Amino acid sequence: MVSFRGDDKRTGLYRNLQFLRSIINTHQQKRKASSSSVILDASVLIQSLKQTLEELNQAVSASLDLIDNDPLPMVVVEEGGEGFVIKVSSQRRCEGLLVFVLEAMEELGLDVLQARVSCVHSFCLEAVIGTQKDDEETGRMNAQLVQRAVSQAIQSWKELEN
Repeated sequence: MVSFRGDDKRTGLYRNLQFLRSIINTHQQKRKASSSSVILDASVLIQSLKQTLEELNQAVSASLDLIDNDPLPMVVVEEGGEGFVIKVSSQRRCEGLLVFVLEAMEELGLDVLQARVSCVHSFCLEAVIGTQKDDEETGRMNAQLVQRAVSQAIQSWKELEN
């Protein structure tokens, strides 16, 4: 029985070298690129790709810094039925912001009837808020007053965060 392991190995190496040659686009005129020149070209290409990756990582890091310095979360308050619909959103995570917003609503005497909150990669709060009927002062409340209170809560949160 004859073993062709050595031939199989050489064939595999040759195929891999041809594949590497095709990836790095080694085209030398008049003569075939030698194995060492293909490997050298591949090494140069890898270094170039590493440098490009580093530059991209720095650009992403700079972009994230800009996001971290984004303005305060956006607040929209609309009157609806017996209460208000409040929407607070930001492009970044806002740890602890929900507590400040809920405390502001509680101070105004508002009850959260329904809410949807997401704060994994960004912050988004949509809440239906009802007024307490037995309090005359909340009966005169308008969307502008609620928006001002929520915006103040966000400002307080931002000051505490810094």
